Amino acid sequence: MPSAVHPPFALEAASGATRRTFLLAPLPLAALAALAWPRNASVPDPTSGNAVPPVAVVFFDARARPVALRSVRRLVHSLPEWRALLTPPQFAVTRRAGTEFPFSGALCHEHRPGLYRCVCCGNALFLGRDKFDSGTGWPSFTAPAAPENIFERRDASLGILRAEILCSLCDAHLGHLFDDGPPPSGLRYCINSAALLFLPA
Repeated sequence: MPSAVHPPFALEAASGATRRTFLLAPLPLAALAALAWPRNASVPDPTSGNAVPPVAVVFFDARARPVALRSVRRLVHSLPEWRALLTPPQFAVTRRAGTEFPFSGALCHEHRPGLYRCVCCGNALFLGRDKFDSGTGWPSFTAPAAPENIFERRDASLGILRAEILCSLCDAHLGHLFDDGPPPSGLRYCINSAALLFLPA
């Protein structure tokens, strides 16, 4: 039922007459499907019937280093399909915009170097070097791994205006952005552990 982590795989990218192989870290099954799709194409959204344009995301290698900016098809599933791919906590957070109880997440106290990927699609979201202890009870970061890999949306669900943070590749709800972080950015990306897959560098 939950998405499983699979062995590393190579993603080849054509660049003129040369070909380079980028070794990506182990990813969930949904991520393999997303990254195996052809480039520069749109995919029908089963929930709306509308075509979904490709999105540009930055790919990272197993050492948490950026290797390429690519235009790829977004990963789209219906809610029943997501429910089958994710654990109940993962589904509640990423597909229903739920929030973990403070200090309950498995990654709250994780501070090793590494890469935090989206649990739904494997998109690289945050780097371990940008994680800090905010004292709030949720994993907190000063910046995304790449600005292209996330996007913000207005959220007034609690009667106050907040900036919701989502994965640009699959629209997974990740958490919220606040302006009470440490220098130099002054930002705090408050993210749910259930939305993340941590891969030590």
